[in-house]
Amino acid sequence: MKRYSSFSLLAFSLALIALIGMTMMRSHADDKTMREPTEKIVVCTTMPIEQAGLLAAEYESLRHVRVDFIPLSPSDAMTKLKTDAKSKSNEVDLVLADSSVLEEAAKDGIFVPYVSEATDSVPDSMKSSDSAWVGTWYDPIVLCFNSDYINTLPHVPSTWSELSSFKNIRVGMTDFLAADAAANFYFSLVATYGEPSSLKMMAEIHKSVVQYAKYLSTPVRMAGMGEVDVSIAVLSESIRYMSDGYPVQVVYPEDGTSYMLTGAGLINEDNPRAKEFIEWLLSDEAHLVLESEGAYFVPANQSILAYKMNAGKNMTLFGIRPRLSEKERHDLLDRWVKYVRLQ
Repeated sequence: MKRYSSFSLLAFSLALIALIGMTMMRSHADDKTMREPTEKIVVCTTMPIEQAGLLAAEYESLRHVRVDFIPLSPSDAMTKLKTDAKSKSNEVDLVLADSSVLEEAAKDGIFVPYVSEATDSVPDSMKSSDSAWVGTWYDPIVLCFNSDYINTLPHVPSTWSELSSFKNIRVGMTDFLAADAAANFYFSLVATYGEPSSLKMMAEIHKSVVQYAKYLSTPVRMAGMGEVDVSIAVLSESIRYMSDGYPVQVVYPEDGTSYMLTGAGLINEDNPRAKEFIEWLLSDEAHLVLESEGAYFVPANQSILAYKMNAGKNMTLFGIRPRLSEKERHDLLDRWVKYVRLQ
């Protein structure tokens, strides 16, 4: 059983504090010679605008290069990328988006292959085989237990099958219809175990579900407030609540788990600042910016300190990332609603 303890969080925080100090010293030095950026990068992204804004502000402060993010939904991002490629527009320099968008764009030959020492430190499973795009960070699904509850257990369920057969346990989770990360968890179960086994497993867990939430943060809050005993939740929200003092503990499923992968793809190879930005996204500095606002993702670059200090670095991930059409996604969710959710 793999847990993310408060001691691990403290050690990780101390290491990050040292890095933050270095970053602040560099930033302070830059302030003395602050000037208006004369260069810029245009980035199409599916990230939340708040997180994108943080990255843009910090990068401009450190490098004096303006980063203009164009926030779009995955479908709108693909429409824009295809339209720009057809018209040979040079408006967008790179893409920072969910891996599903990157994979689709790569099929259309939109990206320029990019390789560096940093991208070489990203596992093959988190980048394209032809170097068209590279993963920057990921957010896995974990089991987030109420601390008081977990301390009463002689044995903690640490696999999905154990959770499905565990008696007298209250479960919280996000509705698969409400968030991509939640839906991706189910799609990954189906890809790994097959649909019949996945439906059976989820039907057993359904009997213990107290609430299907609309937001990814809600199940973690419920575990922290003692409203449920365990939540099926994203790691980023679990660590955020833990760092805020909520009594929760993370258990990494031993039989594997799904994850949402964010990555970057280069479009305009003539803009050297775009390549430099990809390198920065793969660095400790970028993760410090995200974590300063409570966005705790696992770095894809395994050579940086933020990854090495991450308690979840050795977690088991499902080996199959589902690649489904919209119809396939719709049909799988429709059957889940019919045979599980409404029962």
